[in-house]
Amino acid sequence: MKKIFFLLIIIFTGHYHASAQDTLVWKEASKESRLYHSYRLEISDPPYGLKKIEGLTSKIKAVDDETGLGGKETLNQKIYLPLSFPEKFTYHMIHPESYSQNCDAMPPIQDEQKKIFAQLPDVFGEFNWSERQSKFFLANRDSVILLMRACILKDNRIGLNFKQVIVDINAKEMIPLLISIYNTNKKDHDILTMLMLLMKDNEYDQFLVSASYKKLYADSDASYKACLTFNTANEELIIKRATDFYNGLHK
Repeated sequence: MKKIFFLLIIIFTGHYHASAQDTLVWKEASKESRLYHSYRLEISDPPYGLKKIEGLTSKIKAVDDETGLGGKETLNQKIYLPLSFPEKFTYHMIHPESYSQNCDAMPPIQDEQKKIFAQLPDVFGEFNWSERQSKFFLANRDSVILLMRACILKDNRIGLNFKQVIVDINAKEMIPLLISIYNTNKKDHDILTMLMLLMKDNEYDQFLVSASYKKLYADSDASYKACLTFNTANEELIIKRATDFYNGLHK
């Protein structure tokens, strides 16, 4: 069962004031755009002890930090350590341990389904993986890739949590699988985003000198909302560059 994590939406009337100099108009997105937004936020639920892990995480109590604006929701070590590796994988994938309050709200993205974004959306909204969870994915990179690959092939889908981990651990060897999954229905444009992020993070020359890179990543402060128009030309160009990048890894 897929879980959909929605960002906190604050209802406004009139205008949303981002700053004294910048006023943003709150406009409801189309039904198609809203549906695609929800689709982008779906995560993958690994099957390894899923019900067991969901039962354990439901009992975790939050511990606020000294600021009162954030904290941790961590499984007790006495319960965590005896878990099998696949069960630990499931725990980390579906239960981010850190949280922080974020009161900012941005107007809905218009025509979201017609865009290829520079960055992936936030996986868990105000929650995020803790430092120890990020280290778990990196320290067990090969095993994490094997488990993700099995889940992806079974579901024929890459949830947002898997997407972010693939980018975070630089799993460039998964590029052929990413392209294969994308080609099943060519609906999940965030897979194209992943391909570009992998090329960027590995400093692939042919991508770094491209117009796409300059538009999306030259200004790091603006890249979180930068995007390309989704069309066949951009789609094919991204896939070709990613394929050439992958093929070059083995020369």
